[in-house]
Amino acid sequence: MTFDRYGSDVLADFSRRPVRQAAPKLEATLDLVVEDIGTDFCGSVTAVDGKLVQLEDRHGKRRTFPLGGGFLFEGSPVILVAPAKKAPTGTARTASGSVKAPDARARVARASRIFVEGRHDAELVEKVWGDDLRAEGVVVEYLEGVDHLDEALRDFAPTTERRVGVLVDHLVQGSKESRIADQVMTGKYSGAVLIVGHPYIDVWQSVKPERLGITAWPTVPRSIEWKHGICEAFGWPHDDQADIAAAWQRILGRVRSYTDLEPELLGRVEQLIDFVTSAPGGE
Repeated sequence: MTFDRYGSDVLADFSRRPVRQAAPKLEATLDLVVEDIGTDFCGSVTAVDGKLVQLEDRHGKRRTFPLGGGFLFEGSPVILVAPAKKAPTGTARTASGSVKAPDARARVARASRIFVEGRHDAELVEKVWGDDLRAEGVVVEYLEGVDHLDEALRDFAPTTERRVGVLVDHLVQGSKESRIADQVMTGKYSGAVLIVGHPYIDVWQSVKPERLGITAWPTVPRSIEWKHGICEAFGWPHDDQADIAAAWQRILGRVRSYTDLEPELLGRVEQLIDFVTSAPGGE
């Protein structure tokens, strides 16, 4: 007689087998990082359109998948579903966090202005503070580099009633930018011009790195142009200015409100807005 240690009835222990648990549902909110099991494609949610979800990986490649099962979140299976539409509650706020006035209209532009170094700075300020600036009647202009500041100030001719606030990149002790700022602030425009800045090499760095799915911005050797080095580190095209512009739009697309920016930039922009809007007779 032969002993069968596995038993002769294959269903004898069926009732003791663990019950398969259904994967939990997870809303496909923007920037949620998931992995498609079928293709091993891992990326963050950039859009949800009907029954489809778009993911973008760390190299900027985008793919679209059907919502539903077949995804991993932090290594566990999930069922992706479209985010629930939430009814507006509480006080409406702008992207900068300010209280949004109901049916607010842009006011007539003030005499005072805010200058920023370049187009990317202007686009970022517009995206986060645009509603506030229009409500206050503040116009933002860009200089194409801090080297043009002196010329721009001569043309504008600021006074204490016609102020200029200037946002400068890489405003750290000993930098070219700090020397220019010191000369202007102590010169004939003293009291009429306020120059503040953030410590970052470029305004790109003022976007929190986690918004791009990284823990820190890459370090670029001084021998390489910074934006080209960043694109190269991310594996993005960087052959010409069109590639750099496309890279910036990709970064800017991850910014939805002030919470996506570093506080070193937030405080400086708010300071400039206060400075130009408090000018006596500056309407």
